Amino acid sequence: QVQLVESGGGLVQAGGSLRLSCRASGRTSSSDAMGWFRQAPGKEREFVAALSWSGGSTAYADSVKGRFTISRDIARNARNTVYLQMNSLKPEDTASYYCAAASRIASMTSFPPRTNYWGQGTQVTVSS
Repeated sequence: QVQLVESGGGLVQAGGSLRLSCRASGRTSSSDAMGWFRQAPGKEREFVAALSWSGGSTAYADSVKGRFTISRDIARNARNTVYLQMNSLKPEDTASYYCAAASRIASMTSFPPRTNYWGQGTQVTVSS
């Protein structure tokens, strides 16, 4: 089992920035990919970004490319913390953001996603 705990959400004005964190614990070796999804009220959960622990590759949704950056805690060199730096935030970025873990990036970018674990979510609200 893997447990995922998100933090860093909040309220920010349009054009502002936030950084989300996701800390994993448990059998993290079984999941080579970690990433983020989001779900706005009345909408389906959608993929945002993901990275691979083994290769360091990343993937982003078109709607966030150039504004969001996913990264990992390199200093600790452990598969346990990923970050989502969100810049130039827009009101349409308002959603609950969920951390997820999967066996590989392709499992996250597929539809429907084939993730193994989910966090509880953190709310991001962008005011206009």
